[in-house]
Amino acid sequence: MDSVYVIGHRNPDTDSVVSAMAYAALNNALGENNYIAARAGHLNTETAFLLQHFGFQPPVYLRSVRTQVADVDYDTPPSLGAGVPVSYAWHMLHNEENSVSALPITEENGRLFGLVTAGGIAESDMKSVSDPTVTSVPIFNLLSALEGHIINSEEDIFDEISGEVVIALPGDATEIKPGSIILCGNQKSVADQAIEAGASCLIFCGTSLGEEYRNRSCSTCLIFCPYDAYRAARLIFQSIPVGRIACTEGLKFFHLTDYIDDVRDIVIQSRFRSYPVLNEEDKVVGTLSRYHLIRPRKKKVVLVDHNETGQAVSGLDQAEIIAIIDHHRLADVQTGNPVFMRNEPVGSTTSIVAAMYQEHGLMPSPALAGLMAAAIISDTVMFKSPTCKPHDKILAERLARHAGINCEELGKAMFSRGVSPDMPAKDLVNADMKEFHLGAHSLAISQITTVDSDHFLARSADFIEVLQNIKAERQYDLVLMMITNVLKAGSELLFIGDEEIIRNAFSVEDIHNNHVFLPGVLSRKLQIVPALSQLWG
Repeated sequence: MDSVYVIGHRNPDTDSVVSAMAYAALNNALGENNYIAARAGHLNTETAFLLQHFGFQPPVYLRSVRTQVADVDYDTPPSLGAGVPVSYAWHMLHNEENSVSALPITEENGRLFGLVTAGGIAESDMKSVSDPTVTSVPIFNLLSALEGHIINSEEDIFDEISGEVVIALPGDATEIKPGSIILCGNQKSVADQAIEAGASCLIFCGTSLGEEYRNRSCSTCLIFCPYDAYRAARLIFQSIPVGRIACTEGLKFFHLTDYIDDVRDIVIQSRFRSYPVLNEEDKVVGTLSRYHLIRPRKKKVVLVDHNETGQAVSGLDQAEIIAIIDHHRLADVQTGNPVFMRNEPVGSTTSIVAAMYQEHGLMPSPALAGLMAAAIISDTVMFKSPTCKPHDKILAERLARHAGINCEELGKAMFSRGVSPDMPAKDLVNADMKEFHLGAHSLAISQITTVDSDHFLARSADFIEVLQNIKAERQYDLVLMMITNVLKAGSELLFIGDEEIIRNAFSVEDIHNNHVFLPGVLSRKLQIVPALSQLWG
């Protein structure tokens, strides 16, 4: 069963992270068992504090949902050791269960050594016709291929065999060179001559003649095998270690984390039919062929707390969206098929997920309930945001009672643990920044929520400089930074862009040095964006 990643927007806030965790937990509790909570950015200070407070690990960090090698149904043939006989590799290549064009050859630690193909084996076999010599063939390999056994005295020790392979034909005066490998039938004179000449190995092929030499002690390895001489000769060449004929130079391979777009470019430019696939430890897990790239399986994702491509995780166009759970305006995310979508005008996406728990007659664990209550409190700014609905507060308080916590005390602890004014200005601006497109215009809005805005205002010049750089680099029409004060129930607004736009959108006059205070403005999506969209929408 394919995994489904539940993921919020970039620069995730608490609601984005917790709604993903809660929705994944809900579906897994209902028997899906394959939903994975994810995040599209680093945790902010508040979210990290809450996860630690309630005993949760951060969700999986996904930099992109582009299709990767891990998403492809690549082949998983057996990986062979470099020392196994070529005959065994040939058998595995033609095993009906495998049906692959190549087999990975690995070292003892499972890491890639090379790749062997049927063509490579055939090429090696053809070379043996013009050069019928083998070098240092392990005796175990030879005996396995020939299905034979040594008949020498037990005192004679042989570890490997080398030499030119010669078939002694009946009635033919065969010249026997020292160090050669002689294959004979019922030819006693040939056998005696081979031993006397110092042949490396004498193989009795399908004859009882070998019994006359059983337990003889000599420097020639004496082997009996049940095959005829011609077949035995071919099997000798197939007994060499497969690592010797494997392709090891210029080998192309891929990792599970490689993106299919990049893989496809390499495959088009190379001549190989099959490519080893490695895991994060560089161990072989399978092979990839060209046909795997025709229709790769896409990652399945559920979007929570956003439905705007400018805020979504990278590579969304390559993923399959199966659901959207959100409390923002409908934007520009498009899907190839109908999907489950739940969009409600409430103060928090976590409120929607909490309602889904209730509809299924399911209560989250006390720890998750506490985390969900915190997310609702965070996104509604302790129920003071204009986005907050009575239902948000009811759900948050119900979850808090189940978790045994007090909403007001939790809210104060959260916002006092928010972002530190001592952080680098660039980090503070980017900590919770969202991109919006209004008609032909594009803008970005950053927001910091705190109980003490004075410390942040003291660094206004630093923030303005960062906003200027962002506007220039990304070519926005307007860049805003909201420093929202929970206690004052308003936001200090810093901006870079046309001052008249700010003046007209918010009906303010007291603007100084790209700064104005907006009383009662706490919500980016319900107060800032709609006001600007009236001018730009």
